[in-house]
Amino acid sequence: MAKFDRRTARKRRHLRLRKKLIGTPERPRLSVYRSLKHIHAQIIDDSIGHTLVSASSTEPELKALLPNGGGNKEAAKQVGLIIAQRAKEKGITSVVYDRGGNIYHGRIAALAEGAREGGLEF
Repeated sequence: MAKFDRRTARKRRHLRLRKKLIGTPERPRLSVYRSLKHIHAQIIDDSIGHTLVSASSTEPELKALLPNGGGNKEAAKQVGLIIAQRAKEKGITSVVYDRGGNIYHGRIAALAEGAREGGLEF
């Protein structure tokens, strides 16, 4: 019998989600990657396979705003606000949220909340 740990379970959930979530030019995909110390977000048009906008808690401008590092809900919310601002500059108003197989809780939910406050529609 195969061994299932948290990593493989997350990957299986992500594959299951990606069967249904497709980023189009009208409504690209907001993809989230969460590591232990940081959080990264990209807006991707899957029809051409290009990243249109990205934001991360590792960026120098965001590190200056976050004295406690990038692995908390405050950082995730700031990344959501920044990606929404950059998306608006590119003319993107509506996205499909790809939580990357993670549970919609904590930092994943905080990033979505920040993006909504910044003006993105899910």
